[in-house]
Amino acid sequence: MLDQIRIVLVNTSHTGNMGSAARAMKTMGLSQMVLVDPQALPDGNANALAAGASDILANARVVATLDEAIADCGLVIGTSARSRTLSWPMLDPSEAGEKLVAEGMQHPVALVFGRERTGLTNDELQKCHYHVAIPANPEYSSLNLAMAVQTLCYEVRMHWLQRQEQAGDSGMAVEYPSAEQLEGFYQHLEQTLLKTGFITDDHPGQVMNKLRRLFNRARPEAVELNILRGILTSVQKPRPQD
Repeated sequence: MLDQIRIVLVNTSHTGNMGSAARAMKTMGLSQMVLVDPQALPDGNANALAAGASDILANARVVATLDEAIADCGLVIGTSARSRTLSWPMLDPSEAGEKLVAEGMQHPVALVFGRERTGLTNDELQKCHYHVAIPANPEYSSLNLAMAVQTLCYEVRMHWLQRQEQAGDSGMAVEYPSAEQLEGFYQHLEQTLLKTGFITDDHPGQVMNKLRRLFNRARPEAVELNILRGILTSVQKPRPQD
């Protein structure tokens, strides 16, 4: 199940941080690293700081966009250290670890970390179902990338260990749509709302941002998303003349 949990690093500038993050991952049993548009590829410095976790760097997948990194994921959690104009469902580290482990039983899941200096953009955060913030000392909340990776990977491991103890637990698994399927729904929704005149080409952003927040908070299941897509298709169909 831990192989279903991927650590996504966006636009990382220092290769040493990649190595330190790989070390943090391996100590907690995680191995799936994805580098999104890194400013440099892992090098000797990265391998030195990986300290025995160079296999994670060697197997890291490099992609151009965040969409590519999370396309098949049913759950995406983005790390955020500061408040945003548009509020989003927030988790603490323990809650994030619990959700990643629970849903990693069913489909790939992603924990996304942003740039060392500026973090994730608002557009990137809106591709996440939840945001997670580490409640550091507000008077000195300077966590480097590897520290943040270590803290959240630790929470993942703790909840994974709890799951191992509760291995006899049974129940129907809920299937959630992938990030790619969810993006397809948002595009379909925007096209439909443009066609009905509910939103205009000039200012679609604010309404669509709020709708994204609504549906990310609601977490529609795969079957429910299919129903919503069916409703949109029915709205788009031309009506027979009376």
